[in-house]
Amino acid sequence: MAITDINEYAHLSTSDVEALGAELDALRRDIEADRGERDVRYLHRTILAHRALEVVGRAALIGSNKRPLWLLGTAALSLSKIIENMELGHNVMHGQWDWMNDPEVHSTTYEWDMVCASPHWKHSHNYIHHKYTNVLGMDHDVGYKVLRVTRDEPWEPGRLLQPFMNVFLALTFEWGIGLHDLDLSEYRAGERPREVTIPKLKLFLRKVGKQVAKDYVLYPALTGPNFRHTLTANLTANLVRNLWAYVVIFCGHFPDGAEKFTAESLEGETQGQWYLRQMLGTANFEAGPAMAFMSGNLCYQIEHHLFPDLPSNRYAEIGVRVRELCDKYDLPYTTGSLLMQYLKTLRTINKLALPDQFLRATADDAPETASERRFAGMPKTRGLKSAIAELRERKRRRR
Repeated sequence: MAITDINEYAHLSTSDVEALGAELDALRRDIEADRGERDVRYLHRTILAHRALEVVGRAALIGSNKRPLWLLGTAALSLSKIIENMELGHNVMHGQWDWMNDPEVHSTTYEWDMVCASPHWKHSHNYIHHKYTNVLGMDHDVGYKVLRVTRDEPWEPGRLLQPFMNVFLALTFEWGIGLHDLDLSEYRAGERPREVTIPKLKLFLRKVGKQVAKDYVLYPALTGPNFRHTLTANLTANLVRNLWAYVVIFCGHFPDGAEKFTAESLEGETQGQWYLRQMLGTANFEAGPAMAFMSGNLCYQIEHHLFPDLPSNRYAEIGVRVRELCDKYDLPYTTGSLLMQYLKTLRTINKLALPDQFLRATADDAPETASERRFAGMPKTRGLKSAIAELRERKRRRR
């Protein structure tokens, strides 16, 4: 099932893992020492692009009864919301720009344009997800509590609806993220006290009220007789932002090669092993400069999980060095086209909607679920990349 011994799975010795960790620590120090004016310029240009697109979008929607202006306004507003969500909100609240000491872009003060309150997101994402990445029973982002994405989770009849639940989650992604940290099911089950849940619920509802009033009442009202047209434009822009965020996040966490881990694997975890878990538990997708920018540079999900608080505009150059380290330690660097990574993710979601008896691969050696037991009976190789290649060759010869 999931990985219990990360060193054994990676075919690395303890000294190898710690040496890898030391090299990644040095990489971090290099980037931190080099932060400066060019990073500030990048951030300011990003803020300018977001605001300019919003102004264009809002201005065009004054005439939203005319189809060309509706299309222009909706497109500009969609792009503005995506930039704010992916490259600003997500990255600012990770603390990537705290070193500037600018309250406008500081993780402690930033509030993004989503129904999810920033304190809730920072707890569920920055703390739980990034600390316990892909650890079963601890990282709630493994399937977002609604999808079965590993065979470690037992099948239930309700999983037959999983393909439809996946579509619903994509369409309403900001709402799923907003509810993620509330854990209302735990409150109903008596596992979370009222004095913890009620204040969090009130904060969520206040944030929802502000977002709904802004997008679906105030801005449409400012366009007067075009209220309905502007309302549909705002709904569409939020939908586009939801779908794009869903695709980017899912392609970074659920394609083949994004491994899962047991809580046992955390026992005595060193910094080197934490780095290794991030590298094995995430995946990238290939992107040019424009797509990288629109994804908040989360096309470099591996680099982001290694260094979530370093400026995202540095992930491309960090990625070059991470690839070199993967080659040096014979580790896979999981990446592919956006389409291919999403199709692999979609295959996992739809496949695991079925009972296990309909699945062909073993629970220790499937595209979406693997453990060190997949290499049972094989001689030790130089590293994981070679071990996987040898395993595939053995399967090919058996066919």
